[in-house]
Amino acid sequence: MISAEEIAEIRRLYFAEHWKIGTIAAQLNLHPETVRGAIHADHFGRRTAPRASLTDPYLDFIRATLAQYPRLRATRLYEMVKQRGYTGSVVQLRRVVANLRPAKREAFFRLSTFQGEQAQADWASFGEVRIGRARRRLSCFVLTLSYSRALYLEFFLDQSLESLLLAHVHAFTDWGRVPRVILYDNMRSVVLERRGAAVHFHPRMLELCAHYHFAPRPCRPARGNEKGRVERVIQYIRHSFFAARSFSDLEEFNLKARAWRDEIAHTRPWPGDDSRSVAQVWAEEQPHLLQLPQHPFETDLVKPIRSDKTIYVRFDLNDYSIPPTAVGKHLTLVANPELVRLLDGGQEIARHRRSYDRGERIDDPAHIEALLEQKRKALGATAVGRLGQMVPSTEEFLDAAFARGESAAAQAKQLLKLLEEYPAAEVEAAVREAIQRQTPRATSVTFILSRRRRTASDRVRPVDLSRHPHLQDLAVPTHQLEIYDELTSDDE
Repeated sequence: MISAEEIAEIRRLYFAEHWKIGTIAAQLNLHPETVRGAIHADHFGRRTAPRASLTDPYLDFIRATLAQYPRLRATRLYEMVKQRGYTGSVVQLRRVVANLRPAKREAFFRLSTFQGEQAQADWASFGEVRIGRARRRLSCFVLTLSYSRALYLEFFLDQSLESLLLAHVHAFTDWGRVPRVILYDNMRSVVLERRGAAVHFHPRMLELCAHYHFAPRPCRPARGNEKGRVERVIQYIRHSFFAARSFSDLEEFNLKARAWRDEIAHTRPWPGDDSRSVAQVWAEEQPHLLQLPQHPFETDLVKPIRSDKTIYVRFDLNDYSIPPTAVGKHLTLVANPELVRLLDGGQEIARHRRSYDRGERIDDPAHIEALLEQKRKALGATAVGRLGQMVPSTEEFLDAAFARGESAAAQAKQLLKLLEEYPAAEVEAAVREAIQRQTPRATSVTFILSRRRRTASDRVRPVDLSRHPHLQDLAVPTHQLEIYDELTSDDE
């Protein structure tokens, strides 16, 4: 049954605002048939005598049974009243049992803690953000002190174990101190397994606790009231900070969150005494917390990885380049929110900025250049490859020759012979001229080279003997010029 006020609101939205039945049902959290019945009610507000029901004779029995067994299921009650003559349906009986079952409300004590004794931590989800082609889950880590209500908040793009550890380190560094106990729910990155009171903590979480000397304490299952203070802080963050605030860059967003914390959250009245602010009580509580260790805890993600046939390794939806010499090796990847490093043993072979996009290729120009150098050396290992390196127009020349029915292999062989006699620059120029004249044949290149040499015969050309090593040790004896004078004398 719905109240007269709800019926009036339904009829107003339908007849005055012209809302649809489905829209009214969704907004008022009612069944569409209930909304339809309120709209078509002929006698609005008229009280009618209740109709007799098949369950009426059994109401006293049901009340007495539920008083003795409050959690007894409706299906068992249905079998009991059926044996006593009930002829109605189980659905009708369920409605009656739901109204007659005594409500049980659990009472709680108001929790009180000492200064510096306890903090409560939790993740809060804030929807998704788009970064390039990727959609990342925006999450906020919240840590609040149970006594002063001082808090630390930081937004991340995931809820991974490494982000959880890093958030703790940042929170402790920001506070300059560490609480003695931190309360968690049974999140997977903290509790691996639980059987009653026995808990198996995550090894990395135990390492963090050992480093900062605090004790982790998980809540009992389905006991959200045990960490109600951090839950209320999360709601406070949603409505006071996150609502109607744009997101552009994660680092900038965290700076705004930190400023909101200092200027608004910590200046609010302290729940224990309205005359003091959270910041004032936090200043009193801070000396009671534990001292920080000398060095911060190492939170980087370390995982083994193997490169494929290319010079890239895949991590978190993106590809990062490595040197060609590391292809096919077992490597170690070390990642934090800013950097991705690749190690070969203990030696760092690559360092990149971390990308939160999807399908992005992050290159190191040195890796690309090293691969190209390898390819150039491999190409130069063959005769045709050397020809292509020395005469860049060779490929275009051979394609044109092949299109005219010439043998590309024979043409390449003749060009290689020309390189033994002519410099590579002259052969390249002759090949380009042959292509322009549309005579892509080695004989044409030979004619062009010989013609150019005859034209430039008046110039002294240095002889390149690098391709004729057998001539490098050739010695020409110097003759005496008097012999030629004697041959041309008058007496002769």
